[in-house]
Amino acid sequence: MNQRIPGISEIGFGCGGNAGLMTRGTPKHQTETIARALDLGITYFDNAPDYGNGLAEENLGRALKQLGAKPFLTSKVEIRAENLADVAAHVIRSAEASLSRLGVDALDLLQIHNGPVATPPRLEGAAYRTLGLDHYEQAIDALNTLKAQGKIKHTGFVIRGGDATEATNLLATRQFTLINVPYTLLNPTAARGEKGLTIVKDFGGIIDIARDYTTGVAVYSALAGGVLTDAGIAGAPRHPLARAADPRETRAELKRQQAARLSFLARETGTTMAQAAYRFVLSHPGVTTVIGGFSAIDQLEELAAMSGAGPFPPDLMARLREVWQTDFIAA
Repeated sequence: MNQRIPGISEIGFGCGGNAGLMTRGTPKHQTETIARALDLGITYFDNAPDYGNGLAEENLGRALKQLGAKPFLTSKVEIRAENLADVAAHVIRSAEASLSRLGVDALDLLQIHNGPVATPPRLEGAAYRTLGLDHYEQAIDALNTLKAQGKIKHTGFVIRGGDATEATNLLATRQFTLINVPYTLLNPTAARGEKGLTIVKDFGGIIDIARDYTTGVAVYSALAGGVLTDAGIAGAPRHPLARAADPRETRAELKRQQAARLSFLARETGTTMAQAAYRFVLSHPGVTTVIGGFSAIDQLEELAAMSGAGPFPPDLMARLREVWQTDFIAA
């Protein structure tokens, strides 16, 4: 059984800019897609001020008000160089601004969008990728203030890779309800015991560690930026609303080849590659929800169908682990 949290569905609705719906879609398209998500039982909506510079929060708030819906709402706080002089004050201001944009009195969950590190690189400009543990302490104080004021109900933070030790220290405080973690068929290192892979980012078995502390896990980037899809493997163009591929990505072709090596998971279960990727993520007992980035209703319906699908048969898992153990090199 997965690490369940009341009110959170196994499939979450992501509002980030990668899929583009909540930042570049029309209001009609946004509202129709959210309505369909609610019909399909999706209750978890993940947002952040950084998504469209507040636009995704405004659009979600408008659509939910129009639909008269009150799902489980998550947003985040990005801490940049200009905020380091008074992190706590910034966290409170950011949370209050998110509440205003979403049109609600309280958030179900507020997360720190920076990954925790012992000694962070110097933050510059709009960067917010990491945050030192000393500044995290100030952020936690502000989160506790917001909870006491009734403006947020739960707290969490985001994992960026290479930060499992620092994340474990935060989990040990038992102040956090849910963390966000990447976990994919191409990089399963957020689970313990998966060896043999050449990886860029090691997530240090953090899903299992979070489970030890009874902390929930929301998985993001389950499709590895879209490569774990039939279209991604074929090299087909992305959806018109989706963000263009990062021109700085030097491993795109390698990832596509690795994804193709895993196509047997979809073929032998009668699913799409994206569905197979979601089924894999949801089979981990420490995962609470997998956050989908949807550009269109058909994508939403495709992935929502994986809720409750259960794990792959043992023979397919054995083949999958063999691929990992050989570092995706064909026999």
